[in-house]
Amino acid sequence: MALEFETRFDPAYGEAVQVAPDVLRVTVNNPSAFTFHGTNSYIVGRSTLAVIDPGPEDEGHLQSLLRAIDGRPVSHIFVSHTHRDHSPLASRLASETGALVCAEGPHRAARPLRIGETNPLDASADTDFAPDHALADDELVEGDGWAIRAIHTPGHAANHAAFALENTGILFSADHVMAWATSIVAPPDGAMSDYMASLDRLLARDDTVFFPGHGGRVKNPQRFMRGLKAHRKMRERAILDRVTRGDRTIPEMVSSIYRDTDPRLHGAAALSVLAHLEDLVARGVVTTATEPSIDAVYLPG
Repeated sequence: MALEFETRFDPAYGEAVQVAPDVLRVTVNNPSAFTFHGTNSYIVGRSTLAVIDPGPEDEGHLQSLLRAIDGRPVSHIFVSHTHRDHSPLASRLASETGALVCAEGPHRAARPLRIGETNPLDASADTDFAPDHALADDELVEGDGWAIRAIHTPGHAANHAAFALENTGILFSADHVMAWATSIVAPPDGAMSDYMASLDRLLARDDTVFFPGHGGRVKNPQRFMRGLKAHRKMRERAILDRVTRGDRTIPEMVSSIYRDTDPRLHGAAALSVLAHLEDLVARGVVTTATEPSIDAVYLPG
C-alpha cells in the first residue's frame, strides 16, 4: 500500500488552534529536520483541563500555553515520552497549575548499552523527568468532562505512550504515527520489533483521527498505519537486498538506500537501519560475528 505523506501544515506559533471540540493545539516554534514545524501541545477540556505534551523548555511556549489555558484549572499533564522536545516543560507547567504529571515512566533505553557502545541520542533524552503518576497500559484517567486512556506504544522510545480521548475517535499519537514522515526508530532508545508491535496494537483499535506530536492530523489512521507497515517491510527488504548484494556495513547500506534523503538525516537513517538489522539478526535472517551495532559487519543468514 502506497504511503502518502501530508506536509501542508500551518503551525500558527503562539496561537491556540481548535482542532476538535474541546481540543486546542499550540505548536512550539522549534522547527528542525526532526521536529518538522515544531512540537504540538494539546489542551483538552472546557472547564478543568488536561495538557498533553507540554513540550521543550521554552519560555515563549509556556506563556502561550498559559494564555490558552486562560486561568482555567488544569488537573492533569500527560507526557507521551521523554525526548527533550516533549517533556521538559512539564515541571514548570505543573508548578504554575498544580496539575498531576502522568506518563509511562522515566526515560530509559529499549535495551542496555553494549560493550564499547555509546548512545548517540543521549542529548535528546530528558533524564531529569519523573512523573507524579506512572500510567499503566490501558489505564483510564477521568477528568472534568473528559477521559483519557493511556496506550503503551514503545518503538520510537521505550516509554512512549499514545493517549485516546474516550468516546470521540481521537487518539493523540505523539511521535509513533505522524502524517508528515515516518517515526524515527533508533537503538538503543527504540526498537523496531517494539515499533511494529505497537502499530499492530493501534491497528486493532477503531480510532478515526490521530493528532500527532508534529505536523497535522492523520485523517485515515487505519489506512495510513497499513501504509507504514508496508513501508517498514519494504525498507527491510531493501536492507536484505543490500546485504545479499555484498554490502557489509551500515554506512554502505545508507549510502545506497537513502541516496535521495536529506544528508542531515543520514545519521538517523543509519540508526534506523541498525534497528531493522537488530530485528533481522534476532530472527536469524542476517548474521553478524558480534552484537548488532553501527560498526558491525553483516552477512546473509
